[in-house]
Amino acid sequence: MRVIYLSTPWTLLLCFLVWPVLQVSAALICLYLPDRFYSARSFFRTHAFEKDGRIYDRIFRVSRWKHLLPDGGMVFRKRGFRKKHLDSFSEENLTRFLTESARGELTHWLAILPFWVFGFFVPPEVIWCMLFYALIVNMPCILAQRYNRPRVERLIAHLQKRRTHTLSE
Repeated sequence: MRVIYLSTPWTLLLCFLVWPVLQVSAALICLYLPDRFYSARSFFRTHAFEKDGRIYDRIFRVSRWKHLLPDGGMVFRKRGFRKKHLDSFSEENLTRFLTESARGELTHWLAILPFWVFGFFVPPEVIWCMLFYALIVNMPCILAQRYNRPRVERLIAHLQKRRTHTLSE
């Protein structure tokens, strides 16, 4: 329900100011949630229908364009984690990747949700444009996280199996 009526230029300016505030707020909320919140047994686990993430490559061809996505993990240098290029393939680093991947996914889900806020100051038909914008900007990142996480989980399982096999010899 529109309650603030501004001229078109002011409304546009407000839209351009509010979106970054909402997106940065989502990132900050997710950044300060404890790591245990992002456990694999929660919302972030791989579901059977995802076929270990392969469904995203089959339908959306994620492997062909995911390298084009920005990596916002280092925006907050002290707490950030770079996901685009892993420095180490140690089990510890890969486990951290899983946590940060879930954090990134939640950040993008939360960045979609407040599209309705624009209903306070834009005409009702524009709210659909805001939802469309939020989906276009955030869904590729969510798809990439859902595609990558099972691949990293398989790599961790392989490392653990190899370590167990080496110890038993």
